[in-house]
Amino acid sequence: MVVKFFKGTVPAVILAIAIIFIAVWAPLFFSSSITQNEVSYNNPMPLFALLKYLLGSKIWVSNVVAAAICATLVFLITNLNTTHFFIGERTFVPALIFIFITALLPQYQVLSPVLPASLFIVFALKRILESYNKKEVAYNFFDAGILIGTGSLFYINLIWFGVLVFVGIAILRSIDLREIAVSILGLIIPYLLMFGLYYMLDYDMNNLISLLYNNIFSEAASFSFSKVTIVALVFLFVITILSFGQVLMFQSTTKIKSRKTFLLLMWMFFIALSVYFLVPSASFEIVWILAIPLSYFIASYFIFSKRKLLSEVFFSLFFLIVVFMQILSLV
Repeated sequence: MVVKFFKGTVPAVILAIAIIFIAVWAPLFFSSSITQNEVSYNNPMPLFALLKYLLGSKIWVSNVVAAAICATLVFLITNLNTTHFFIGERTFVPALIFIFITALLPQYQVLSPVLPASLFIVFALKRILESYNKKEVAYNFFDAGILIGTGSLFYINLIWFGVLVFVGIAILRSIDLREIAVSILGLIIPYLLMFGLYYMLDYDMNNLISLLYNNIFSEAASFSFSKVTIVALVFLFVITILSFGQVLMFQSTTKIKSRKTFLLLMWMFFIALSVYFLVPSASFEIVWILAIPLSYFIASYFIFSKRKLLSEVFFSLFFLIVVFMQILSLV
């Protein structure tokens, strides 16, 4: 019954999701257990440093901005499916799942570089998808490259998602060297502008190069997960495996664009995992990016699962675990 309710699009569903969102973000304003990636926060990329400067030193202001960015991501995740309709239903479930996934780790519900960067990857994904069936050269990939390059000036590890642009060309289009060329140009333009600005302002270029190097290669501070957090992540892993299985099972019955979209989302998911395990500076805050494709996979599982009782049980457990993790963050 719970899944059936949230599958709907009536105003009551929107109100319920809004209440859940407020409930899972409220602890941020009362909890002192904040975790930051020391590499990216204490040695911030230029745009995140600018954001920190504009927000000042008041923590509550940063908290409000973090919650506002998350709310925007929730809206964009819903809008992306509504626009491209790749799940096959107009539903708010992906947005709710995104809230659940990010709320499993209350210590990362804080303004960090990856949060604003997540906005840019969603907009880039949207531009890539809009290239489908577009005639002639699709400059969408140029736009996507610029978005990812700009987002990486908040969070350097977003630059690795430039691979997603080229994957999008391979999946959605016939490979065109012009589209590859403009994609590369889009990725590097934000950095050319940044180096040009440093040069005009007579800033030390060596400091900028050191900043970029440290943001990629400096080791992120280790973080030990509690046993409760490990249980929550194991549960998320089980749901993820079930969701992947169902998505792959139903690929032959979905429209071509839907199949291509889910393939692109899978690439996004595996790029994020690869960055976490292979890039020294990447910490678990990358869950903000991981949660974007995962929200669609898991939502698809809950919407189309033929084992209604099992999906209801998993959905209820998911909700209860989120509630427990949030309560625990206040203790």
